[in-house]
Amino acid sequence: MKVAVIDGQGGGLGKSIVEKIRGHLKDDIEIIALGTNSLATSNMLRGGAHKGATGENAIKVMSQKVDVIIGPIALIVANAMMGEITPIMAENIADSQARKILLPMNRCNIHIVGTMDFKVNEMIMAIVEELKSIKD
Repeated sequence: MKVAVIDGQGGGLGKSIVEKIRGHLKDDIEIIALGTNSLATSNMLRGGAHKGATGENAIKVMSQKVDVIIGPIALIVANAMMGEITPIMAENIADSQARKILLPMNRCNIHIVGTMDFKVNEMIMAIVEELKSIKD
């Protein structure tokens, strides 16, 4: 299974996600770090991603070639993350046939009513559990 972890800014969230996936699902998953900038990509690679690529075109192309896309909900909102998520990125991620596992981060002027206020680590563990159920 090919899993894309997409993040921007400093890549801290993406790095944490990659580390947890690697720690709990060592085999059968190829993790591809897709950063909106080189710092984000670099940090996810340091976290254990198998491959990495940076920028709009990499995200556009790879979002169509993976089985699962993981990241904050802002990935499907044009101009989110201080403008790092371009309309092209948001459209290609949203239109991808990949299963999307999106964290309901209440940032970027997005508030998702009805979601519980989980800690980031709890949400990341829920990602790991979801990947386990997909894999089985």
